[in-house]
Amino acid sequence: MGGGGRGRGRSRTQRKHFRESRENVWKRSKSDPNPSSTQTNNTTWTPFSTQNPAFDFYYKEQGIVDPQQWDHFVSLLRTPLPATFRINSSSHFSDDIRSQLENDFVHSLRHEIAEGTETEAIRPLLWYPGNFAWHSNFSRMQLRKNQTLERFHEFLKLENEIGNITRQEAVSMVPPLFLDVHSDHFVLDMCAAPGSKTFQLLEIIHQSTKAGFLPDGMVIANDLDVQRCNLLIHQTKRMCTANLIVTNHEAQHFPGCRLNRNYERMELDNDIGQLLFDRVLCDVPCSGDGTLRKAPDLWRKWNTGMGHGLHSLQVLIAMRGISLLKIGGRMVYSTCSMNPIENEAVVAEVLRRCGGSVKLIDVSSELPQLIRRPGLRRWKVYDKGTWLVSYKDVPKFRRSVILPSMFPSGRGHQDLVDACCNADVGDDATDGVNGNAKDAIQAVENPMLPESAEEVPDFPIEHCMRIVPHDQNTGAFFIAVLQKVSPLPEIPEKTKIHIEEQNVEPANQSLNDAQEPEANSPEIAHEEGLKAASEGNVNDNEQNTEDLEASPVSCEEQNSKETQEPENVQKMAKRVPGKRKLQIQGKWRGVDPVVFFKDEAIVNSIRDFYGINEHFPFNGHLVTRNSDTSHVKRIYYISKSVKDVLELNFKVGQQLKITSIGLKMFERQTAREGSSAPCAFRISSEGLPLILPYITKQILHASAADFKHLLQNKEVKFEDFTDAEFGEKAANLLPGCCVVILAIGNTIAAESLQVTESTIAIGCWKGRARLSVMVTAMDCQELLERLLIRLDTEKGSAGHVDKSSNDVEVQPVQELDSKNDVKATVS
Repeated sequence: MGGGGRGRGRSRTQRKHFRESRENVWKRSKSDPNPSSTQTNNTTWTPFSTQNPAFDFYYKEQGIVDPQQWDHFVSLLRTPLPATFRINSSSHFSDDIRSQLENDFVHSLRHEIAEGTETEAIRPLLWYPGNFAWHSNFSRMQLRKNQTLERFHEFLKLENEIGNITRQEAVSMVPPLFLDVHSDHFVLDMCAAPGSKTFQLLEIIHQSTKAGFLPDGMVIANDLDVQRCNLLIHQTKRMCTANLIVTNHEAQHFPGCRLNRNYERMELDNDIGQLLFDRVLCDVPCSGDGTLRKAPDLWRKWNTGMGHGLHSLQVLIAMRGISLLKIGGRMVYSTCSMNPIENEAVVAEVLRRCGGSVKLIDVSSELPQLIRRPGLRRWKVYDKGTWLVSYKDVPKFRRSVILPSMFPSGRGHQDLVDACCNADVGDDATDGVNGNAKDAIQAVENPMLPESAEEVPDFPIEHCMRIVPHDQNTGAFFIAVLQKVSPLPEIPEKTKIHIEEQNVEPANQSLNDAQEPEANSPEIAHEEGLKAASEGNVNDNEQNTEDLEASPVSCEEQNSKETQEPENVQKMAKRVPGKRKLQIQGKWRGVDPVVFFKDEAIVNSIRDFYGINEHFPFNGHLVTRNSDTSHVKRIYYISKSVKDVLELNFKVGQQLKITSIGLKMFERQTAREGSSAPCAFRISSEGLPLILPYITKQILHASAADFKHLLQNKEVKFEDFTDAEFGEKAANLLPGCCVVILAIGNTIAAESLQVTESTIAIGCWKGRARLSVMVTAMDCQELLERLLIRLDTEKGSAGHVDKSSNDVEVQPVQELDSKNDVKATVS
């Protein structure tokens, strides 16, 4: 179950637990009876059964691990997953946090008892670049309950909430690293919630960006479930980025947003005529048995049918991802499942359908310290108590469930017969016939294939990788890296018509209707995949739809009522099959519209009040979520890349259902004294780091003592500041929002200081008699602790401090940045 599918593709019980936000931890539920009253012979209570004979039987036969390693493999699967976390490398706190881990916690936790084979309490993950990812030898339960770990636990909680670290499973960090993302790339995260990988992608894009600038690339993070989209927004909000769009679509039907060619020639004022991506992360919904250590309740629920039921959906999502990929672009397909039906079989089917336009990349030389195993070249399908080695062995009544694409060769029964008929068979029977034809002949002639005749795929599936728990004390994961090398093959017009006829069902069909599908037949499933591929091709026929019609839905959709398109669009789809269906309403039902903000009077008043430099681009970069611009409460800032995509989306009829976009930059004044302020809008703490280098008014430079005084007391009277001159300057500001910057060295002369990546700043409110900090208590606490640590470091390491008082590049403070210390302000 990929990043967009955690909690999806599971049973109703599991979905219920997800909706109730039940943690998957190794403990008894409050609703469980007292163990002493129900178990008289056992002195201890076992929270979950970690035995499942069907699991052992299935994976032993599939050869996931060597037989001699089996006991080690399952014994580790039955232990809680250690907590791991990743430092936000684009944060200007990143070096401080890494140093604190290396020089403080590594030593202070050294005497804690290590379990299993671990010899260190915490350690960096050596395969993750820059020592920015860390493994702790404690489960999340131990971190919460162990008194001696309290300081470390509080550190993790605070830094995670602020956004300086992300608590994330180690194997979940791997897929983005193989995407090879650059700062100018357009990236699609197809199944993004809860957002850890999206956060990772944004980190990479922003990594080398200077203060006041934005990268040329952007990320679209999509998820089907509305509630999980909200979780995704909360997670990525900590990044404070103007280069993100969050959308709410079925991944297999993600809109291509392609302009009519005539429209493109006449009216397009940017380089985007169709929404295509340099990189696609396809972390699909899956059965999730790679998360057994984190979710031990899966042991009792696991069965082989979980993978079978998701295989077709996974193929369709992967095909849609490939279709939206630029030629030369890279896509990572991943799951947190160990099942080859969800992994190797899906990758092999995608390669078959793409007809040589996509290749599987060998990345075995990348991240050499990451222990991984090659993809399986042989696997079987298990159904109704029978092992099946070829599709010809599948009973007719099961062929709507067990598909040819689940087998290594991907051939149906008729394909095998055709292979025999078309083979050039001479007097010596199979002499001169290629290997695949020989297999086909043997498959037809022998109802029961011997073990030696198991199918193998026609592709180098061993280039995929499988991470198993006992190699590096992690969860399990599967990853395949695909590259698009040429346009995808087009599909015949007859096939297009046939597909359109199959896709006129209502979009709100039930889960049960979708899982026993006519649409799960091999022919329709294959055609759906071809359609998904064809739609994304730059050279496609203009009449291709953007695929807003209905199709089999995934289990995840049951938690979402807002994913259906408006009723009038469905009716239009039925009346005009094969034509582009534009979003007739100006917005998606239940989702606030995205509107370009063009009120020049308000924009000019903001510019004048804060003295914003003319080099800061405003035109076309401000949006709001309120169509009534006279009552706008928040104004968001978007990067040029996001602006181009948004303009394209308007031109194609708002095919993208946008739930979040851009960076909150300005908020209408809501303070008690706000009515007296000359400017109706204050600078949002999230947007402050971006606009800070361009502000020339309403700005103060405070000494370390006064800056600390502000953080500790939240509001300070002008006469109470240590530096009387600073208090006087504060009193002379216009009432309303202002910015206070921590001055470096012995001078606070504004003209001598420049804003860089090192600058520490907070938003404040200038009232009649005092300055008040517009930062939450948690952010104040974090910044104050960082500031105290750095000031102590500066005192103890004077040799590291630049002796020039006018130079802001002071080494002990160089990584502190306002986008982390003020972002969680009052909304």
